[in-house]
Amino acid sequence: MARILVTEDDHSVRSFVLRALQLDGHETLAAEDGAEAMDVLAREEGAFDLLLSDIQMPVMDGIALARGAAGVWPGLTILLMTGFAHQRERADGLDAVVHDVVPKPFSLAQIRAAVNDALAAKLRRTAA
Repeated sequence: MARILVTEDDHSVRSFVLRALQLDGHETLAAEDGAEAMDVLAREEGAFDLLLSDIQMPVMDGIALARGAAGVWPGLTILLMTGFAHQRERADGLDAVVHDVVPKPFSLAQIRAAVNDALAAKLRRTAA
């Protein structure tokens, strides 16, 4: 299964997503904001199959995190989440960096499907 870094400042959403991914057998690590996620990525030398991050967070938001992570680890697949339409629009210019943006609220099935889609796209890219 995949190794996934989940970055979400809302504890209940973070816990929900972690449980959903662990149900599918994925190995997960968590960060509360983009700065902490960059620290985890650096410590782990970018060894993740997927970075799943909220967009709106304190300290460093998901857009800055996506740009920073992609600059250092260009092969990292990135999936963003947001409950704010204007935040989704901010991510539109990141098509080369971000696989997709998942709207909140989402169900267990929706987040699992979005993650599986992102991981499948990563496999297709590496196989090509």
